[in-house]
Amino acid sequence: MEMFTVSPDANPEAIAIQTYETFSSVSILLLDLAESLDDKPRHLAMAIYQLSELGLLLVEKTLENEQAIATA
Repeated sequence: MEMFTVSPDANPEAIAIQTYETFSSVSILLLDLAESLDDKPRHLAMAIYQLSELGLLLVEKTLENEQAIATA
């Protein structure tokens, strides 16, 4: 059963922007969670946070590339 789908004709830039906002929200939630944890659970939350930050960097680069293509 599919709960979420992305429309095949969705604008790639809009998808990238939504992805960025989602990663950003996840990062904030993970930092809040990590503050309430100690030791191993905190380290795990921080590792997941770092992965979400990597996702943000990748999406930022994608958006930069999209904008460069659009202005070329």
